[in-house]
Amino acid sequence: MSTKVLISGASIAGPALAHWLGRYGFETTVVELAPALRGGGQPVDFRGATHLTVLERMGVLDELRALGTGGSPMTFVDPHGRRLLHLPADFAGGEVEVPRGELAQVLHRHSLPRTEYLFGDSVTALEQTPSGVRVAFRHGAPRAFDLVIGADGLHSNVRRLAFGPEERYVRHLGYYAATWQLPNYLDLPPGSVGLNVPGRLASVGADHRDPARAGAFLLFASPELRYDRHDTAQQKALLRDAFTGLGWEVPRLLESLEQAPELYFDSISRADVPAWSTGRIALLGDAACGATIGGMGTGTAVVAAYVLAGELARARGDHRTAFARYERILRGYARGCQKGGDRTGPFLAPGTATGLRVRNGLLNRRWVLNRMLELGKRISGLDLPDYPAELSGARGA
Repeated sequence: MSTKVLISGASIAGPALAHWLGRYGFETTVVELAPALRGGGQPVDFRGATHLTVLERMGVLDELRALGTGGSPMTFVDPHGRRLLHLPADFAGGEVEVPRGELAQVLHRHSLPRTEYLFGDSVTALEQTPSGVRVAFRHGAPRAFDLVIGADGLHSNVRRLAFGPEERYVRHLGYYAATWQLPNYLDLPPGSVGLNVPGRLASVGADHRDPARAGAFLLFASPELRYDRHDTAQQKALLRDAFTGLGWEVPRLLESLEQAPELYFDSISRADVPAWSTGRIALLGDAACGATIGGMGTGTAVVAAYVLAGELARARGDHRTAFARYERILRGYARGCQKGGDRTGPFLAPGTATGLRVRNGLLNRRWVLNRMLELGKRISGLDLPDYPAELSGARGA
């Protein structure tokens, strides 16, 4: 009998893991709260040999290159629209940059032939037994699985149910960020342009596929706020409070916010979980070691999915051995990548006028950018295990 694995989360880490588990002969189900794959979102990037090697072994690298944005240059301006800093496409976009929604579609499509997807549902209870995990769902009937993997993001539902409340593991890093879609009323080229004032950034950039559309990105410094993560009206009010009174294009961006059909709003935070597994339940991607922005989370998730599936196959479904090896191989690498998230807020919106001047002065020097790019590639490097394509480990859970 094949090992039955439930994966919670159908964004990036979940479908990537499902792809590999399906290849190795596991019986895999992915459950996702959203009614369908989420579209939109900021572009995500892959950089360095480790990321690209895993994508190539998955058989998706050429497809992602074809979908690539070419990178997203970033320009920072003052309240009068005068340019203060320009970051070229290779700095912001790595070697391959893809719209997040399109990446999710590619990974879903490649995993689909060997994966069951349950959209519009979520896990409500987990009960471990000597032989498996009994799982209750919000809508579907209870089912039994050999293993459960939480690939459901920084606010992981599986982590909450199996490891404990979120506040034990997630630390606020002092900033909030928001994105939404709007008409490209500025007729912008690809890339983004944004107003920087101490502790705040308001930017807008053209959609890479539809030049008539644009995406807003707002970021602001704040102590931890108490709000309902599912209350969009409340989140819009927080954004208005943080940005009302600024010049440049900010008033028009806030006007467009009122008509935005979808809004992404979240704190910039990081997850630190002392152990990534408990019994037959393990965490993957942002649920285990995430940072909201700037922690190379997408690349780390794809690499981690490759390692976790390979170790499960190599151990022939022995989760104790596989989970221990997976964490031993990945933890140091993931933590090194994750540290970038600690610097994202202060980098994009330094808290003082002096901090803004120093950042702009340094990054207007190409050699500084080159140095940072090299550092990013080194941080994202890992001596990858080589799991043979014919490896089959779906038995023996």
